[in-house]
Amino acid sequence: MESKPKNLLARTWAFLTKPHSSIRDVGEQKRAQLLASLALILLFGLTLGLLSSPTTPQTFLGFLVIALGSYLLSRTPYHRVGIYFFTFAFTSVAYLTIYFGSASSIDAAVNIILPFALILASALLSQWGFATLVVLAIAATLGLPSYADPKYLADSSLSIVRIAGITFSMAAVLFGITAFRASIERERLKQIGDTNRELEILTNDLEQRVNERTQELNLATATTSRRAAQLETIAELSQAISQVQDPNKIFTAAAQLISERFGFYHVGIFLVDRDREYAILQAANSAGGQKMLARRHRLMLGTGVVGFAGQTGKPRIALDVGADAVFFNNPDLPDTRSEIALPMIAGDQTTGVLDVQSTIAGAFTEEDYRALGTLANQLAIAIDNARLLTEARASTVQVQEVFNNFIRTEWSRTAKKTEQAGFRYNAGRIELLEEPLENSDIVSAVNSGHQVSRLASETNATNATATIPVKLRGEVIGVLHIEANDPSRIWKEDELSLMEAVAERAAFAMENARLFQDARRRAAKERMIADATSSISGSLNVENILQATAVELERVLGGSEVLIKFSDRNTS
Repeated sequence: MESKPKNLLARTWAFLTKPHSSIRDVGEQKRAQLLASLALILLFGLTLGLLSSPTTPQTFLGFLVIALGSYLLSRTPYHRVGIYFFTFAFTSVAYLTIYFGSASSIDAAVNIILPFALILASALLSQWGFATLVVLAIAATLGLPSYADPKYLADSSLSIVRIAGITFSMAAVLFGITAFRASIERERLKQIGDTNRELEILTNDLEQRVNERTQELNLATATTSRRAAQLETIAELSQAISQVQDPNKIFTAAAQLISERFGFYHVGIFLVDRDREYAILQAANSAGGQKMLARRHRLMLGTGVVGFAGQTGKPRIALDVGADAVFFNNPDLPDTRSEIALPMIAGDQTTGVLDVQSTIAGAFTEEDYRALGTLANQLAIAIDNARLLTEARASTVQVQEVFNNFIRTEWSRTAKKTEQAGFRYNAGRIELLEEPLENSDIVSAVNSGHQVSRLASETNATNATATIPVKLRGEVIGVLHIEANDPSRIWKEDELSLMEAVAERAAFAMENARLFQDARRRAAKERMIADATSSISGSLNVENILQATAVELERVLGGSEVLIKFSDRNTS
């Protein structure tokens, strides 16, 4: 309950003593506030004194005017004028009362008013201002005989020198106190200044260390980001190599990928020709590289950085192309300042070269070298994989052709040996075909290997037909020709798929049956050969051996005439 009046009183007093807003210095603000406070206290005390006294002394009125004027000046930008007005005018009152004769005595005027004025002046004035006031006060004291009312001079106890001495002593004490306080203030300010300078030095040092640490972190972040980009590039290239089977597509994607992720000016991929004479450009990302590709650019092995790497199988780095004797000056790449060539080695042979160029001298770091070396190895793997894939495909095609020829030959032989041209299933009966079926649908299915289905309205037949080739590993070995009983029958997709599935399984079953028959024939032949060999080897003389051989051949060949004759040709 008591805090609100205190707060209100404090806010009111702060409002009444608040310095002018134009005063920025803290010390000057405090001086202005002190002047306002002293003036207000003096005004309050003088007002009470005037109200309690029936008469109004002139001295009170003078102090009232001084206090009011000083207070008004303390609330303006001219508070310093108010300070000098307050202290000098307050001090002057003592001597004015002596001059006008309103003081009770010189002792009373000087020793009462002057000490109070000096105390206020020591609190408000600077040292030089206070010293000036003291000098003027002592001078006014010593000059009293010249301007004081004669009635004061008749007093035998009056001693001007004593009064001046007292004034000087008090002023000296106050000046000493003021000087001591100023010294303490200067020392405090010096200490604060030293502390501030130390803090500033510490702050600058911390800022410098923070900046250095920030730069280190930025560099580490950039290095980490670059390394991550390199690893990501390696991973993407590895994925591309595993998915893409065409080396040319891999080379083009790799050149573009390396340029984008590493930020290099030119990336080229060369392959060494079969005669191992030239390195031929296969892919490039830069505009100059595209011109080189258009004219089928190639470098002789041993020429330039790329030729050196392709010939020796060792990497070559030109950190400053102007100072590198091996560097080959290419007019299509005029901005090159540094270059690195990394051989692409598969097994123990150099198959190509990864060429990377930059517009910055000394652009390649140890991390770049390792990452690009890994990429070169990946590209070498891609080349080797493509070669192996090409060879495997060629071998597969060759084996497939041999197998297809074998299938065609065997089934042609089987068809010739078969007495029936085919079979017909009609109305629950199986009929033998004496003549092979011949129509355009069958010829088309055999030649194309694809099914042929027609509606009754599309053919001369009365019913819808479907012709399905019977294929064994891509080779047509027969045909299923199906005619519907319903003239309006339309073949559905699932019905045609079912026919193809049946034809496929029929092909495998027929092939299995043919293989089984061939196996039986080979087994019978092997058995006959074994019996003949056993019979022949049982004889002990040439005549019996020849006779047994003729008998076994006649038995195997079935009634053929067998003639055995010795050769009488001179072998010499």
